[in-house]
Amino acid sequence: MTSIDSAVLKRAAGARALDFIADGMKLGLGSGSTSEAFHELLAVRVRGGLNIVGVPTSERVAQLARSLGIPLAKLDDTAPLDLTVDGADEADRDLNAIKGGGAALLREKIVASSSRKMIIIADGSKLVDRLGRFPLPIEVVEFGHKTTAARITRAIAALGYANVPLTLRSKDGAPLKTDSGNLLYDAGFGAIADAAKLDAALSSVTGVVEHGLFVAIASTLVIARPNGVEIIERSTSAG
Repeated sequence: MTSIDSAVLKRAAGARALDFIADGMKLGLGSGSTSEAFHELLAVRVRGGLNIVGVPTSERVAQLARSLGIPLAKLDDTAPLDLTVDGADEADRDLNAIKGGGAALLREKIVASSSRKMIIIADGSKLVDRLGRFPLPIEVVEFGHKTTAARITRAIAALGYANVPLTLRSKDGAPLKTDSGNLLYDAGFGAIADAAKLDAALSSVTGVVEHGLFVAIASTLVIARPNGVEIIERSTSAG
């Protein structure tokens, strides 16, 4: 897929997500290139009279939204939100997802969890049979982060994931810091057998602030392919 094709599909997914937006909604504004395509389309509606207010999931999103004229508010002043629209690095048909490639996973999950519904928008390349090909971001506090990484390794080994590489994410030769001042480790699972069990195990590790597994959070998945857009809704059995 060329970058032009990818951009077209991201815009198609964002356009379809607009069908879920109603006047007066309080919206979580996701991070990433697909979300940004949605924001640009949303801004056109706002300029046309649509009355919404957005809560950004990153400083970058806040800056973009302001430049586009999308009204913003603080989460504490608006929660619960009606809907969050966000992208994903990977998603499966059970609507579990991996997020955090853009280092905004903590705020993304806080905003999504503060919303009545979450829609994930993505191009077809992000829909997978099993999560894990994309390295799972794990956000940790800076203090003692190497000992936290060792605890992560032990916790996932107990689930049967042996020799999973943990890589401290860096930028410009220094450890990358998130908007909340934390560090990120990327875990190369390859394949995740049980997302819910891994979710619980990682969340129990002292020093882990949050991780990029979004389990039982999204309610709708919007997947754009060259032949059309597919809508996948959460089934009752999926929780």
